[in-house]
Amino acid sequence: MTGIYDSFQRPINYLRISVTDRCNLRCIYCMPAEGVALMSHYDILTYEEIYTITKAAAEMGINKVRLTGGEPLVRAGLSDLVRLLAGIETIDDISLTTNGILLAQHAAELKEAALRRVNVSLDSLRPERFRQITRCGNLEDTLEGIEVAKTVGLTPVKINIVVMAGFNDDELTDFAAKTVSDGWHVRFIEYMPVNGDEPFSEKLVSVSEMRKRIESLGKLEPCKVDVGNGPAKYYRLPDASGTIGFITPITEHFCYQCNRLRLTADGKLRPCLLSEEEIDLKEPLRSGASVLELKNLIEKAIASKPKGHRLAEGKKRNGRPFSQVGG
Repeated sequence: MTGIYDSFQRPINYLRISVTDRCNLRCIYCMPAEGVALMSHYDILTYEEIYTITKAAAEMGINKVRLTGGEPLVRAGLSDLVRLLAGIETIDDISLTTNGILLAQHAAELKEAALRRVNVSLDSLRPERFRQITRCGNLEDTLEGIEVAKTVGLTPVKINIVVMAGFNDDELTDFAAKTVSDGWHVRFIEYMPVNGDEPFSEKLVSVSEMRKRIESLGKLEPCKVDVGNGPAKYYRLPDASGTIGFITPITEHFCYQCNRLRLTADGKLRPCLLSEEEIDLKEPLRSGASVLELKNLIEKAIASKPKGHRLAEGKKRNGRPFSQVGG
């Protein structure tokens, strides 16, 4: 593994792979109520194609992979893909982001296939509000998925909360208290705009404001975590076995240390979540591109990685919804 750097000398070692654009929820910050136009089965990469791309990327320096969607667990046979990726010698970490609805059914087989850990999106601990945010979800399904994942050893299970003013920001202390009472590892994420025309600042709760409210429970002390490759800063409340993480894509963006690429379900490599630039890998791959040619395309994507997004400056985001990009 030689390692590879972008034009700003950031090491790139992390690949997020969207395995499907389909989802069994319709979360208000991710997808319109009517859903989105779905890709055809032909347009979506096969598991073998994902393996080929990942192996080429691994030979360049990628050693961490996260599987995303849509909702990755709605795609049949996901554990088969995990096994394929686990067979790549230099990949040392395979993880999954899920809404947890189907996690209880699949956690054991995923662990057996060599998945290491999961992140679960959970934006409310109140059943009716959970259904309102997801438009169709059952809170008990996700809570069961979290417990089963912990039981089979997909740990640490990290709980991701997108904090939205006027929607769920009154539950900040409820989630934080779970790090004490239940040892949860929760991560609070600043709201980001899904569509370019929405006034996202009305829903934004800054991390500084989150911290102020959470510290009504006690002083937050900085701490380190043993696993993970993301941008969160971690803290603990007094007597907590769990942790509290904050992810600040808007007020304190972490673009300067971004180490990731994103592979969409239809085989486009995106150097930045909030940029519309993409490099097509699917068509060259299906046209017989060699491993060297794939590596050249990956290198081209890395070279085009921007220095950072400009959301805080009012730059509007357009293009694909997050459900098609992998988050």
